[in-house]
Amino acid sequence: MAPIIIQPAITVKTLSESPNLKSIPSNYDNSAIYPSDSPVSHPLHHSNSIPTVDFSLLTSTDPHQRSDAINCLNKACQDWGFFMVVNHGIPENLMKAVIDGTQGFFNMTEEEKKEFEGKHVMDPIRCGTSFNTSKEKVFFWRDYLKVFVHPHFHSPSKPEGYSDIMLEYCKKSRQVAKELLGGISQGLGLEECYLEKSLEMKKSGFQIFIANYYPCCPQPQLALGMPPHSDHGLLTLIIQNQVGGLQVQHQGKWIHVNALPNSLLVNTGDHLEIFSNGKYKSNVHRVVVNNTSPRISVAVAHGPSLEAIVSPASPLVHSESNPPAYVPMKYKDYMELQQSNQLHQKSILEQVKIDEGN
Repeated sequence: MAPIIIQPAITVKTLSESPNLKSIPSNYDNSAIYPSDSPVSHPLHHSNSIPTVDFSLLTSTDPHQRSDAINCLNKACQDWGFFMVVNHGIPENLMKAVIDGTQGFFNMTEEEKKEFEGKHVMDPIRCGTSFNTSKEKVFFWRDYLKVFVHPHFHSPSKPEGYSDIMLEYCKKSRQVAKELLGGISQGLGLEECYLEKSLEMKKSGFQIFIANYYPCCPQPQLALGMPPHSDHGLLTLIIQNQVGGLQVQHQGKWIHVNALPNSLLVNTGDHLEIFSNGKYKSNVHRVVVNNTSPRISVAVAHGPSLEAIVSPASPLVHSESNPPAYVPMKYKDYMELQQSNQLHQKSILEQVKIDEGN
């Protein structure tokens, strides 16, 4: 009997709810393409070593507390490119409302969601499945909603109330990102506002709201929710329901992330690596799926102005001892390039790296 092949015209959620689904369609089987990245290919390591940043210390008026928090943040960016943020001040009930509203969106019918499908990677509202089905031969076990929320706020009109919740949450997460980037700027030996000013973030910083739904999967050992990749932009702030699945790469090992209640998970992005001239590395991460509980996550990515040309910060570059390691590129062009291709490790970042041999 020939293997079942399903074209991703339907969402993975609908596919997963098919009666008597015992195995995944062959074009969702990632085991041949990502054999070394298979969740069962090698043991995972526990997440108790993941760095934690106390946001209340970062914003403290006590200079010693703030200095310690900046050092902690600097170390996390340098050693991991990933950290957990606690005491961030975003109300727990708002975070829950975001997850519940996201569940409501994905619970809508195929026809309702099709209203927000979008046609181009730069459309301000776009929902779909996998990552880029026009380029992929094998799909990922994931449905998504992507919304541009700053400098201009967009949102789907359904479900009722979701837009207001999204607006409030994005404002608060933008404030957290601003403080984190101020601390990061100081950790690099720059003025607190250097990064914000040089990348035109205050008024025109680009913020995108990405809601992900990873349904139960009958063969989780064969599927991937998202492949190993790094994010565009500077920082991505993530919240999730109580179901794990995010794994980060650290020193060649996959670390399963068990988020503390009410915490924010933060990835450093490609443009922080470029800006820091490689001192900080963007984090490679992936999402695995399970056969018992759907996972919902909301990632809010914070980047420069779409029109900003991003290059290593000039105070961090010295012609002989530390020459620029990345070619300047407009953020919008970089993002469009990444979103229009297959997602694989740091493949787009590699294209803007300067070959030291030249």
